[in-house]
Amino acid sequence: MSEDLQRPPAEVRYADELARLAESDTGHRPPGWALSLEAARRFVVGDESRGIRRKFVGDPSLIDRALVTLATSRGLMLVGEPGTAKSLLSELIAAAVSGTSTLTIQGGAATTEDQIKYSWNYALLVSEGPSARSLVPAPMLKGMAEGRLVRFEEITRCPLEVQDSLLSLLSERVVAIPELPGTEGMIFARQGFNVIATANTRDRGVNEMSAALKRRFNFETVFPIPDLATELDLVEAESAALLRRSGVEAAPHRDVLEVLVETFRDLRSGTTSDGRTMERLSTVMSTAEAVSVAHAVGLRGWFLRGEPGSAEDIVACLAGTAAKDNADDLVKLRRYLEQHAPKRGGRQWRALHAARHHLPG
Repeated sequence: MSEDLQRPPAEVRYADELARLAESDTGHRPPGWALSLEAARRFVVGDESRGIRRKFVGDPSLIDRALVTLATSRGLMLVGEPGTAKSLLSELIAAAVSGTSTLTIQGGAATTEDQIKYSWNYALLVSEGPSARSLVPAPMLKGMAEGRLVRFEEITRCPLEVQDSLLSLLSERVVAIPELPGTEGMIFARQGFNVIATANTRDRGVNEMSAALKRRFNFETVFPIPDLATELDLVEAESAALLRRSGVEAAPHRDVLEVLVETFRDLRSGTTSDGRTMERLSTVMSTAEAVSVAHAVGLRGWFLRGEPGSAEDIVACLAGTAAKDNADDLVKLRRYLEQHAPKRGGRQWRALHAARHHLPG
């Protein structure tokens, strides 16, 4: 069944690995956890001797600190540039700790307190009045009642009053439902409940968190991948997986992906690999965006010509990524292709330069 899903959750994609880890797990488990800290760490960072693939490319000590935080009474806040795999990391940790990663709140300007705590089935509410049957639990209520981790994506995109609705939940570990009588109106958190929130550094100023809410989280920064080889390996592996799920039989050529990743790194940092300075793009040129473009390049090459994507496809697919936030970024991209691409050696770089006329405008 998972083969029919565009993106199965982590607990479905890696069900075999989670089962093997649980079967051989002899470590001490925090109350309510499905795995020990050691097994949860192996699930995220990988263990070749046990056939567990590496799923997160980053500092392993970050995983240790994150897991220890979640075993305490403080929430975990993952911050960093867009596209640094904060959401992926929160999903993997939730799958390892709770066995499910789907108790998720997506933050935004339209997020309401009902979407965090609970709402009502209004047909039952009118006919029967407030009751447990007419209550519709939201992720936070379900996480507390079941003792599971709750993911709160992009929390700083929510209005301040919505963010602060978490204060009592994280402090008192209880949801009060005034409409229900007696003990039914108090849902206490079971062992294993906690919150993983994410916020990207570009949006943190949209609705800055209150000092009171910050005190209820431990903050961990997820940094971009520092070296080219690691980023290239990641983009190759992830784009190949996406292409297989999209029905593409041809694997992407590594030399084409190398040009793509180096282009992203140059445009992201404002400095080429040989030390020349250039104008940085204002839009996010993250690893996640590079994977998305590599996926589009492979689709374009396969479904239009029946072959793997080329450097010419990179130019055609880059335009939609570079011009998201500022029209001037398209000018900067064209200047990069005209001035810097010809100075790089190799057939694919020459093809990238020759295809610059595919940029719109």
